[in-house]
Amino acid sequence: MIRIAKADGVSERELINQLKARSGEIDRKVTSAVTDILNNVKQNGDDAVREYTLKFDGHMPSKFEISREEIDSSPDKCDRDFILALYKAADNIRDFHARQKQQSWLEPKQNGVILGQRIRGLKRVGVYVPGGTAAYPSSVLMNVIPAKIAGVKEIVMVTPPQKDGTANPDILAAAKIAGVDRVFLMGGAQAVAALAYGTQSVPKVDKIVGPGNIFVATAKKLLYGTVD
Repeated sequence: MIRIAKADGVSERELINQLKARSGEIDRKVTSAVTDILNNVKQNGDDAVREYTLKFDGHMPSKFEISREEIDSSPDKCDRDFILALYKAADNIRDFHARQKQQSWLEPKQNGVILGQRIRGLKRVGVYVPGGTAAYPSSVLMNVIPAKIAGVKEIVMVTPPQKDGTANPDILAAAKIAGVDRVFLMGGAQAVAALAYGTQSVPKVDKIVGPGNIFVATAKKLLYGTVD
């Protein structure tokens, strides 16, 4: 139940203190819960992810990774106008970020001194994409395409299952169009932990991007240093 802070009969300072106290209590509870999830996934890998997927999503997947065939065929399951819009958006995003790409350069100076910078893409990046109660295909395009342009070698995407336990076809279609290499059906803090630590199924990544709820955001915050 949502707690209500009433402004009647209290000073502005008292009201602010009430709101701060409520926020602090929520933050502590979320941080504690997420810390437990991270530790469990770190120690138990896929088994822990299955445990939380069943608990939070109501499904026990036999395997987490979505096949290449399912990803490649996903546009056929979507509205044609939607797919055309995805391709158009992808072209625009690609054109924009291509102009932002930094280049390596070297400049020899006197006495054998060389100035310059070397720009290299990361080996592997994880992308979190909401896809349970609400789907955000734009998150796929906006996070994956810049990474591809930057030269990231492998892009691993995680997205939570729908109520029926399947992947959202709109999300998969966007993954196909953007060029995602691998997709895993999992969500929440447990998915972020799987990307950060690696499991029997999920490869460890160098960086995690993408939006999520307070549990996802807290997991990313707590894992900073383990993964960017």
